Amino acid sequence: MANELSVAVLGPGGVGGLLAALLSRSGHRVICLSGEKTAEVLRADGIQVRSARFGDFTARVEADTELREPVDACLVTVKHTALDAALARVPAPVLSDGLLVPFLNGVEHPAALRARYRPDRVAPAVIRVESTRVAPGVVEHGSPFAEIDLTGTDVPRPRLDALADAFAAAGPATRVLEDETAALWAKMSFLAPFALLTTRYGLPLGDVRTRHRDELTALVEETAAISRACGGPADPAQALARYDAFPPSTKSSMQRDAEAGRPLELDAIGGALLRAAERHGIPAPVAARVVDEVHPFA
Repeated sequence: MANELSVAVLGPGGVGGLLAALLSRSGHRVICLSGEKTAEVLRADGIQVRSARFGDFTARVEADTELREPVDACLVTVKHTALDAALARVPAPVLSDGLLVPFLNGVEHPAALRARYRPDRVAPAVIRVESTRVAPGVVEHGSPFAEIDLTGTDVPRPRLDALADAFAAAGPATRVLEDETAALWAKMSFLAPFALLTTRYGLPLGDVRTRHRDELTALVEETAAISRACGGPADPAQALARYDAFPPSTKSSMQRDAEAGRPLELDAIGGALLRAAERHGIPAPVAARVVDEVHPFA
């Protein structure tokens, strides 16, 4: 990779739009991949970002409905529920040697992507950010932070470092982690209890951690045990402390999807958690019940 990268962004929504705009502003070539209507808006108006952290600005990007030439990296920033349909926009022969960088919830997607693309070019990433697409090409970044963990078991380290440098120079604090499993389970361990319980009760995090504290604690402990069995981190006390530090009005993206009547990433989060528990013989009665209770919303 050269200092200036060519980066495709599959799904320029809250996360994808923010990263596309930041990378473009930093001097990289950015091609957003979306439906034709969104692509028309992006070609005409660019991406408008409203952010206390990164400022309010508009970035010019290219836009298309399909990847038509090789790029250094393709960021996959769609929801898991839209993944299969979206990947049709990124033909493997066209991506070729480029990195495929999924910013997806869950832990099962890397294996599926490696079956479809070059296994040594799939570089899973985790992002900690609150960013919302409020209209096509308009992104509101609400959190005072944006942090990226980039990993990839068999990806050449210089490729990861070059992309990480580009992210960091564009704004988000970025690090490359050696242990892909630990990176993905660190996110899963935090996300699963938060997403499942806020969605199950239709309550923000502040109400869940006070009115349903025992259930939250039990689910955090189950998730930690599953993570440990899978080779990930396990620190229930730290997870609870992180929840307690969040503003009480915080909602999960799954809860927001439920409120808006959108498909839920229930299988990618809750389903994957239960499948991992079953594989390793870890009892997970609270997780099983909560996933079952969320099903009607999905």
